[in-house]
Parts: sequence; C-alpha cells; structure tokens
Amino acid sequence: MNRQPSLWEYRLRAEDSGQKYLSILRHKFHFSLKLLQRLKQGERVWVDGRFTYLTARGKEGETLAIQLFSDEEASIPGEDLPLEVLFEDEYLLAVNKPVGQVVHPNHRYPTNTLGNAVIGYWERKGEHRLYRPIHRIDRNTSGVVVIAKNQFAHQQLGWQLERGHIHKRYIGFVQGVVLASNGTIDAPLGFAPESFIKRQTGSQGMPARTHFRVLHRYPKVTLLEFVLETGRTHQIRAHCEGFGHPLLGDDLYGGEQTLITRQALHSLVYAFLHPATGLPILIRAPFPKDLRDLVKTLKGL
Repeated sequence: MNRQPSLWEYRLRAEDSGQKYLSILRHKFHFSLKLLQRLKQGERVWVDGRFTYLTARGKEGETLAIQLFSDEEASIPGEDLPLEVLFEDEYLLAVNKPVGQVVHPNHRYPTNTLGNAVIGYWERKGEHRLYRPIHRIDRNTSGVVVIAKNQFAHQQLGWQLERGHIHKRYIGFVQGVVLASNGTIDAPLGFAPESFIKRQTGSQGMPARTHFRVLHRYPKVTLLEFVLETGRTHQIRAHCEGFGHPLLGDDLYGGEQTLITRQALHSLVYAFLHPATGLPILIRAPFPKDLRDLVKTLKGL
C-alpha cells in the first residue's frame, strides 16, 4: 500500500511566540485532544522540517507542519456504483446524493449505499480511506453530502458543525400556499408517540429552529428555501407538518403523493470554511430529474 502524506502548515506570528505548539493547535486551530494525541504518538508534528514535541514553545517565523496520512483501511466494502462528484481535493469529497440511497450502510441497507459508492470510487483511484461523512440526509432526500478524507478534516468540520458555522440550505415543495414571505419555525422536536422513526413538535423535545423563505407560489403548492439553525433528525419534514404545510410526497408526515412519491426536499447548498486553508467553500447540487419534472408539472397546472 502506498501511503499518501499531506501537510497542514502554519507560519507562526508574533502573538504565537512563547506559546506551546499544543496551545496553538488546540486553541487557535481547534485541534481536538484525541487528534493531537494521535499526532504525538505518530511523531507527525514538525517545525522547520524537524520533529518537535507539542510541549515545546514556538517562535515567530517558524513553520509548524502537521503530517497527515490519508491511507486507512476502509471499514465497509467498496462497490462500483454511480457517483456524482461536486468537489474534491486531498481533504474533502462532496457529492450529489441521489434519491433512494442511504448515506451509510445499516442492517436494513447493507449495500448500495453512498458509503459503498464512495469507498469503491476511492479504491478505483488507488486510495485507501475511512468513510467519514460530515452530515447525513434522509434516504429519499437528494443533494449535497460532504465527506472528510482524513481525521483532521473530519474533526475540523465537525467543530464548525457543532458551533453552527456551517451553512446548509435546502429547497422543498410544500402543500398549500404559504402566505408569509419568510419566517422562522421555532418548535422543539421529539419522537412521535409509538414511533421509533417519526418526529413531532412539542415542548418536551430538543430545540429546533428552521428559517424559511418563499421562492415561488404555484396553485396549491409553494416552493420554499430552508436554512437550518439546528440539525435535528427530520427537522424540515416535521416542522413543515407542524406548520400545516407538509412536504409534497412525504407520506410519513402527511404529504400527498399525487405529484411525487418521495419527500420533495433537496439539499441545495453546503457552505463552510476549508479545514486546511480557512477559505470559504460553497458546494451547490443541481436538482435531480424528478424535481425538474415536478417543476414542469406545476408550471402546467
């Protein structure tokens, strides 16, 4: 197996002088203690080309480098499945997940998942990695899914996700005409009675906030843009039902299936700061065919 090292580098500034490298990485760049421990054990922390201890103190002008190895044995089998790649570099892979595909294998869907497709794609390129999706979307929701290609990228984007620094935008078609041009659904979500799958709004649930904006009103259907402030399971689907405007096709949450037979929801945009460069990245996924067909149908009503 050919190992594929990559480097994360940072040139120390005046304010870093006298600070331990551990403190710089932990507090300035949000490296987790788990990742720092692994880097220490693997002797992967270097300054100006020489190995250093994390407890050593830095000086202005030094180049602090972290050596990252991407090669890891996959924990799930790869399969030769279609994969629409939206963005890829040595840290990240972003894909447009199709309708009907689960993000990660489970007891109900052990094969033909996005995870199997991604591992197979990497294997065909001669790369060996763990499958680390940053987030998940429902099986019948289409759109952007971002996968980290190493532990560093996964930890960095996980830190952004936990603090609400990742911008996720969805597009959905809901039943009825939404009169308000925009608004916020602020309703806690918990399990519905006697269900291990369905969520419902209620005071005993976890806090959940969904911002919406009307993009277009069709006869009896409204196209909405959703921005999530929290990321609860089925958040948009449950909030739409509680709002009185269930998603078209979402039979679990009261949606009619006359025009489409799956929830008409698409993960359109995923925006974040690149884990290595800190530069803004915006990933956009085009509509799948069934939603394009739905638009044509709605225009003809």
